[in-house]
Amino acid sequence: MNQLQSDPRNFQFNVISGETISRILNDDLDGCIDVVRQAYLAHSDGLTVNPPSIFLRFEDKPTARIIGLPAHVQRPSALSGIKWIASYPDNARQGFPRASAVLILNDHETGYPFACMEGSIISAARTAASAVLAAQELSSTDRHADRLLVVGNGLIARYIYRFLMGTGWKIKNVVLYDLDPSTSQRFAEAICDGRRHDSVTIAPDLPSAMMDSDLILFTTVAGKPHVHDRSLLRHNPLVLHVSLRDLAPELLLDACNIVDDVDHVMHADTSPHLAEKLTGNRDFVAGTISDVVRGRVGRDPERPTIFSPFGLGVLDIAVGKWVFDRAIQDQAQIAIQGFFHDLER
Repeated sequence: MNQLQSDPRNFQFNVISGETISRILNDDLDGCIDVVRQAYLAHSDGLTVNPPSIFLRFEDKPTARIIGLPAHVQRPSALSGIKWIASYPDNARQGFPRASAVLILNDHETGYPFACMEGSIISAARTAASAVLAAQELSSTDRHADRLLVVGNGLIARYIYRFLMGTGWKIKNVVLYDLDPSTSQRFAEAICDGRRHDSVTIAPDLPSAMMDSDLILFTTVAGKPHVHDRSLLRHNPLVLHVSLRDLAPELLLDACNIVDDVDHVMHADTSPHLAEKLTGNRDFVAGTISDVVRGRVGRDPERPTIFSPFGLGVLDIAVGKWVFDRAIQDQAQIAIQGFFHDLER
């Protein structure tokens, strides 16, 4: 039972706003990464339940979808929940993010929900924390990159960049590429801290930018592979393939592949899923990020290393609970009195 319910019939319900969530996360980026690390380890130890995501699609809006990610975690405290996240790419044309979300947390003893939280910030933060954790664990240098290429310059790229810079990464040069150059220009001007880099440039094309970058981040909305040339990775960079569908499967077969969950990532025509279809097996996967954290798998310096995280609901639940506890400690929650009204059995 959560800490606010001393009377088992006094079920309290709290709303945590995006403003509060953003402040808590920005105050402790390393803490958020550690929560994600521990959630991955708990998942590897069988202390989670992470069923397949539920996809709601629409005939009149073929590019839009709403996804439900239910999950349960047992460590450090047992609770369940669901992230309900909408992705409407056409929103970008109107000047606001494509994704919106809520996160519901449920008490494990009673099943009653005790929190509704703005979910898009938590989702972006857990995605960023996952990517930066992989970068820290797989990089051959100590939080250093000569040239970071960011492919797709939207909200997720913004969060990952801020997590990198906020956790002490030293990046000499930043290269930006987006199908819409004006998006890259806004990213360069509003997001990048030019004082911390030798240069921030906008690439005229993707191939030339990839060949010289030792850290490559994909955060696009690509629905199918658009990078097919194997030579673009012949310099063996570390690739954070967050958007999952940018790379042709043949490129993965030449690489050291790290995923978050092997079964989950082999769905929905992700690049690893296409590689599985191409080969008929999963032998191209070297291991999971949990294996990397525990020292069972490492980066292969003779091949490119590609991290492809499908995105696990357990991360949202773990980060959400961590944020919730801090919001309660700060008395920053919005308590909804009488939310559960008829409690007679």
